[in-house]
Amino acid sequence: MGRARHGARGRIGFVKRACLVVLWAAVAACGQVVFEPSPGSGKGRNVVLVSGDDEYRSEEALPQLARILSKRHGFRCTVLFAIDPRDGTVAPEQKDNIPGLEALDRADLMILFTRFRDLPDDQMKHIADYVNSGKPMVAIRTATHAFAPEKHTAYKRWHWHEPSGGFGRMYLGETWVDHHGAHGKQSTRGRIAPEKAGHPILRGIADGAVWGPTDVYEAHPPGDADVLLLGEVLAGMKEDDPPVEGAKNHPMMPVAWTRNYTAESGKGGRVFTTTMGSSQDLRNEAFLRLLVNASFWALGMDVPARANVELVGPYSATPFGFGKYQTGRKPEDF
Repeated sequence: MGRARHGARGRIGFVKRACLVVLWAAVAACGQVVFEPSPGSGKGRNVVLVSGDDEYRSEEALPQLARILSKRHGFRCTVLFAIDPRDGTVAPEQKDNIPGLEALDRADLMILFTRFRDLPDDQMKHIADYVNSGKPMVAIRTATHAFAPEKHTAYKRWHWHEPSGGFGRMYLGETWVDHHGAHGKQSTRGRIAPEKAGHPILRGIADGAVWGPTDVYEAHPPGDADVLLLGEVLAGMKEDDPPVEGAKNHPMMPVAWTRNYTAESGKGGRVFTTTMGSSQDLRNEAFLRLLVNASFWALGMDVPARANVELVGPYSATPFGFGKYQTGRKPEDF
């Protein structure tokens, strides 16, 4: 009897272990990594971070941001990736596959950092349903031109090049226009816009503390946008480089703003947009704090006086550029 019970327990243990293996394989196959929360004010809130750009290393930046939000502030974070369906590796140049977007069905906040994606209609529907629910968004850098549906046309109106400006202009307040600073040669210093120093998103951030090697984009957000940061074009790629002289900084372009969007459903929500951002930009403490503060604000939560944005774990921050991503990595490697 005892031997039979022991054998039954052994079989149950084997089944449990097998189920865990299957569960992990399913998570990996879906192209996502889940960071379970530590204790913190974000308890009970689900944040879904959607990466997928082929230049600025969103596949590195968003897992680090997710680690900080989960470990330092208690949010449950799910990071999604562009995946090569042939081998399950993270492939930023794969424009038509971000599996796992159904995680948005249960999300409280979407953080979006994609560029020119042409996703299948069934994947796009999860994003559209999220937006139509009126829930908040945080949008980083190339999210202004997040989508370029060419093969898949159900969401053609979200194409960045549509006369409406697509997803970017309709919801965030701007689409892709042009580089304003010299790309790869002139970096960006964030200057607090006049009379905005007291905005909750800027708590703990000094004027000029935000810096990133990404250049200033040309951007003209609409009148209903609340511009928080202006981008001072620097003469070089170091944080202490001087600003360039002349028209590029007179006036300066907006690089961070908020607005309330209205979806086709008639519902609306908060959105924060910054045209700065790369894996390297996240090495700047003030820029990281900007993103963390924006997440709290978007969710309608009290923004910490000085949010803890200490990096969690190793962080390589590969330099931005086309074809420079680390190949052969799977979601679990992040």
